[in-house]
Amino acid sequence: MNALRTLTITALAVMASATVARAADASAWADDSRSSLRLIAGANKGSEPKLRAGVEIKLQPGWKTYWRYPGDSGVPPRFDFAGSDNVLRAKVLYPAPHLFTDETGNALGYKTNVVFPVQVTPKQVGKPVTLRLKLDYAVCEKLCIPAEGRAELTFGAGDGANDAALMAAEARVPQPATAAEAKLTARRVTNAAKPLVDVSVVTDKAIAVFVEGPSAEWALPIPVPAQGAPAGVRHFGFELDGLPPGVDPKSPFELTFTVIEGDRAIEVMTHLD
Repeated sequence: MNALRTLTITALAVMASATVARAADASAWADDSRSSLRLIAGANKGSEPKLRAGVEIKLQPGWKTYWRYPGDSGVPPRFDFAGSDNVLRAKVLYPAPHLFTDETGNALGYKTNVVFPVQVTPKQVGKPVTLRLKLDYAVCEKLCIPAEGRAELTFGAGDGANDAALMAAEARVPQPATAAEAKLTARRVTNAAKPLVDVSVVTDKAIAVFVEGPSAEWALPIPVPAQGAPAGVRHFGFELDGLPPGVDPKSPFELTFTVIEGDRAIEVMTHLD
């Protein structure tokens, strides 16, 4: 009996240890009928000034969710980390999106699954950190449906079972580049009430180009590939439409372009005179 009792206690201890290890790698899934989400941890020693985490969303077949700028329709995700313990800042990064076109227009987002990397800055380095997430987002098939999920994760030290998935997502985050480095120029080419903007990128590769205004209140159209570009140059065009009330479309302002070439993506901020 004593031997059996000792064996049982040992088995329970091993199970508890495994549960703690899993909790350090990922939270439980928050499920609904169309999507699931959880928090995951990357490889962390616990003593770095920033910890690596991710918000993973799994989608049912045929459903999609959105980038920080959703395009013609849709809702961007809203990440809320209020209530986290020992967290000074949690910065969400966005992997390069895909363009989806259907009868409702053009949308920017993700299908199947996506991991949003999160850079977590502790208030006190070396002390325990617990990340608590409330995420409001939308999932869409033919119609968009609001979704909400909550997850909680206490970081542990170690390699992290999900580090490879997190690294792959981090590699998909567009890297900053200057307009000169990207060989990108943007200029107004008409003087209409909604001026047409021409975007030129010197490359002979197939690329996609997306544009954002200075703030989330801007809803600019997705640039459309233009014909007639010389060899080694890609042209795109869009109208200065969807500006916030009171903004003169002929005034100077900053625009952010995301340029995607295969698995490589860059982010370019440039001044439109």
